[in-house]
Amino acid sequence: MDRINIPLESLLIASNGSIYKLAILAAKRAISLSDGEKPLVEKPSERMLDNALREIREGKIKAKDKK
Repeated sequence: MDRINIPLESLLIASNGSIYKLAILAAKRAISLSDGEKPLVEKPSERMLDNALREIREGKIKAKDKK
């Protein structure tokens, strides 16, 4: 299956512009998906990280703001 190509700018919105938060968010979601959670995107990929990045791009998951 082909790799997806998602522009970084479209992903940074979900993490309030933080690359660090984006990396953590994507990694945690990919782990959740590999542990058996259902993907929130149509036609999920075999690669969990691709699914996590698509969910982030589509606004289905976002980083939490700490106060």
